[in-house]
Amino acid sequence: MNQALYSPKPLIQLGATPQLVMPAPKRLLPTSPAMTVLTDFSQVAPQSIDADTSVDEAHLKMRYGGVRLLFVMDSHAHCIGVITSKEVIGTRRINLAMQQRNLTREEVTAGMIMTPWHKLSAMPLAQLASLTIEDLVLSMETFTDQHLLITEQDDHHELSIRGLISASDIQSAVGKNITPVPMAKSFADICQVITGHDL
Repeated sequence: MNQALYSPKPLIQLGATPQLVMPAPKRLLPTSPAMTVLTDFSQVAPQSIDADTSVDEAHLKMRYGGVRLLFVMDSHAHCIGVITSKEVIGTRRINLAMQQRNLTREEVTAGMIMTPWHKLSAMPLAQLASLTIEDLVLSMETFTDQHLLITEQDDHHELSIRGLISASDIQSAVGKNITPVPMAKSFADICQVITGHDL
């Protein structure tokens, strides 16, 4: 660029209190594809912690990251389980770990109170792709967790976690317009917010 011909434009000063441009809220219908509420890990990096992370550190990471679930990883970077806000805020699993191992709360780690991988429930991506949001919620009528893991297999039939669906994400996207209303003890938070009371 010819420096002699270039004259930088002055920056402006704000003359009034500005507003922020915000993305329009994503409003979906119960008939929208269930894929629209998937947090896709090929697009958004999953949040994880090491198994030896203290429960208080795990809680802080959830708060600062704005998430309610963390994947727990071993030293070989394998996902060995998940830990949710329910476990780090609640006392049952923490107290049990303290009693069984004769530890203080500060010594309790995520690996001690996590839900191990073999106790996790999941739905294949191909199955999710065939459902609407309403179909998904109704098919999860007896599922009492607030997160549903979504899996897929690669060409070598290796299983991986492709993403997850949060009941609170469904609620914020759809509102209380899902009909018929699922019975109590359905897909965790979604039933709570749809029926308007704790289970």
